[in-house]
Amino acid sequence: MRRVEQIMGFPVSFDIREPVPGAAVDWAVDWLREVDLRFSPFRPDSEVSRFGRGEVPLDELSEDLLDVLEVAARYEARTGGAFRVWPPGRAFDPSAVVKGWAVQRAAEILELAGARNFCLNAGGDVVVRGGPEPGKAWRIGVRHPDLADTVCAVFEVVDGAIATSATYERGEHIVDGRTGRPANGLISVTVIAADLTTADTTATAAFAMGTAGITWAAAEPGCEVFAVDTERVVYRSPGLGVR
Repeated sequence: MRRVEQIMGFPVSFDIREPVPGAAVDWAVDWLREVDLRFSPFRPDSEVSRFGRGEVPLDELSEDLLDVLEVAARYEARTGGAFRVWPPGRAFDPSAVVKGWAVQRAAEILELAGARNFCLNAGGDVVVRGGPEPGKAWRIGVRHPDLADTVCAVFEVVDGAIATSATYERGEHIVDGRTGRPANGLISVTVIAADLTTADTTATAAFAMGTAGITWAAAEPGCEVFAVDTERVVYRSPGLGVR
């Protein structure tokens, strides 16, 4: 089964290599659309926007948003404040956690329905299980920082997730939570981990830290890192396989 949906402002593609009920994909899509409604900082009536304006007290938040806040607090502590969902002088925005967290849960929905070999790609952040065919891994490319139609690395992943934080698609949108200013020093950070919550949040956190984030991310449990700095120097963590 192959299917593409536009959700959260980017394409979400499902590539499932064995029969599963179509309702399972519908369920995963509905979940992602629900997340967009509830957690988008661009919707004034979302739970995130209402909490950011002080209209919803902490003890009335949904379990889902509390879960997201717990992840955010953990990464804020680990990065010395470089990663923050409420940086100085800016509005509350947990998107750096929400995307990976939500897509990871969508992947778990597919697994509950019996999918064992699939690729779920959400705007370039990817969760995979099994392989596209027996004995083969999924091959995930990372965009070249200067050439939009070229990849600079290809990773083979069987059961895991891969996420990239970069400036080349959305400009300087990642903020250093210690200063409230755009992060600098890196063009892109790609992280491979067991789940997309970890991969996506770690990639964003590392980017927010600047070049120091490369060593930090590579030391995070279960994470492998591929990064390019503003001088076009490429870094790879020791355990990373790349083609």
